[in-house]
Parts: sequence; C-alpha cells; structure tokens
Amino acid sequence: EVQLVESGGGLVQPGGSLRLSCAASGFTFGSYDMRWVRQAPGKGLEWVSSINSGGEFTYYADSVKGRFTISRDNAKNTLYLQMNSLKPDDTAVYYCAYTSGRGQGTQVTVSS
Repeated sequence: EVQLVESGGGLVQPGGSLRLSCAASGFTFGSYDMRWVRQAPGKGLEWVSSINSGGEFTYYADSVKGRFTISRDNAKNTLYLQMNSLKPDDTAVYYCAYTSGRGQGTQVTVSS
C-alpha cells in the first residue's frame, strides 16, 4: 500500500521557519520525481516545488523561490521542504505528491 505521510506543520509567526517532512512507503521512492503542492483556504491546489528522483534538480514556484528549499533522502524514503521567511500568504495545507497520489497533508498557518 502506497503511503505518503506529511509532518512538521504548525503555527508560526511571519518571518519564521518550518521544515516539512514526508515519509514515503509502498513504492520505490528513489525512482520517482516528487513535489510539494499546497491548498490555501477557499483556493485550488497550487504547485510549490519539485525535485527529480536523484535529487540533483529542483524547481520552485515564483511565489516561494529564494525562501523554500526542497530536498530528499532516498536512503530514508523521505522528502523535505525547508520553509524560511514565511508569510501569511503561505498559509495552506501542504501535500507531498508524486505521479500516482499525494498524502493527507499538514497544515501550515502563518499568523501573528
């Protein structure tokens, strides 16, 4: 059974940082490109960042470029998203995803 389990979300003040993790199981994690997407209240899914299977290439939405860093540890079957300089507009449920599905999400709330 494929499982993607996100963690690390929470409430943070503007300018703060969080590190999201996504533990993957049930598929060959190291063979797949992975991505983070998010959904803000009342809005559709928004692509945030992607990383290729080997971790050499990363891509970011303009809205997070320079503030977020995606990475992966294929030995641990884990995907990460380091989020710095957080803004209220970053408030959303964050999901890790790959070609065949996504996790249940973790809530990130940026508020003073």
